[in-house]
Amino acid sequence: MTVIERALPADRPAIEELLASNDLPLDELALALPLAVVAREGGSVVGSAAVEAYGPAGLLRSVCVSPAVRGTGLGRALVVAAEEAAAAAGVTDLFLLTETAEEWFPRLGYECVTRGEVPEALLASPEFASVCPESSAVMRKRLGAGAGER
Repeated sequence: MTVIERALPADRPAIEELLASNDLPLDELALALPLAVVAREGGSVVGSAAVEAYGPAGLLRSVCVSPAVRGTGLGRALVVAAEEAAAAAGVTDLFLLTETAEEWFPRLGYECVTRGEVPEALLASPEFASVCPESSAVMRKRLGAGAGER
């Protein structure tokens, strides 16, 4: 049985291993750990999603599912759980950068936006400033009442 819950500090090595094995950035992961969620199966971390909060804006990052459980809806469930954690922390606009999932995120309510629509605080984040290339798609979702209901 897979359980999604808030990540614990002790989950960091497992999250890092999952991200690294899927070629996702580890840079400044600590900034997102306070609003990170993990999926556990049999005591092992099989998925993650996290949010870096910058006031009312947040950066969704580290969305990753182990290959063994892809296609099960776990990625969607992790994003919903991360959105709920972000909304509870006061985030109203959630942004993300992607090079590989631009077709997947619109199914979850994300829309492509320009970098000009991204708040200054987010543009200064490591992900925007140096980690992700300029060619990455920028997407946004406005969070509000019922954001986790889909």
